Amino acid sequence: MYREQIKNFKATTIQEKADKKAILEYIDLMGDDILNRSSRLAHLTSSGFIMNRSLTKTLMIHHNIYDAWGWTGGHADGDRDLLDVAIKEALEETGISKIEPLTQEMITLDIIPVPAHIKRGEYVNVHLHLNTTYVLIAEEDEILTIKEDENSGVKWIPIEEMEAEVNEPEMIPIYRKIVEKAKALGN
Repeated sequence: MYREQIKNFKATTIQEKADKKAILEYIDLMGDDILNRSSRLAHLTSSGFIMNRSLTKTLMIHHNIYDAWGWTGGHADGDRDLLDVAIKEALEETGISKIEPLTQEMITLDIIPVPAHIKRGEYVNVHLHLNTTYVLIAEEDEILTIKEDENSGVKWIPIEEMEAEVNEPEMIPIYRKIVEKAKALGN
């Protein structure tokens, strides 16, 4: 299922076209091992860029590892349905109880370098996240909770303030691209 989801992704930028080609080649090389973290150089991840219904705010978490505000998401960990991964991670990381995709289709496809770090006392080497992203819609009145082993904050951020809150400059173009695509779909 995951290969078809990526193969059917409609790349709209030269970066997405190049990343899609590279990810499909890596899937051909690695097979289903790409769904697991045991593939130490690169593995599939899926993110949820959570927005309110009017697409004027995003719900972000403050990641412990990166010490930065950003989207929700995580490793496929064997799950072949990348939209399910994005939804599951969004629910776990924010505490919200209900979420729905803006569209069933992934909205972006990106290869994201991950620096070496320590996670749960274990060294994690430099690697690539072969990342799919879905826009997810949630209600602003949902009760938010922190998932302490992964984040130290959860909050709604107005889109026009998002870039000031995000301290990972390499993520800003990705977030801009997602917002533009979401608004185009929402109109």
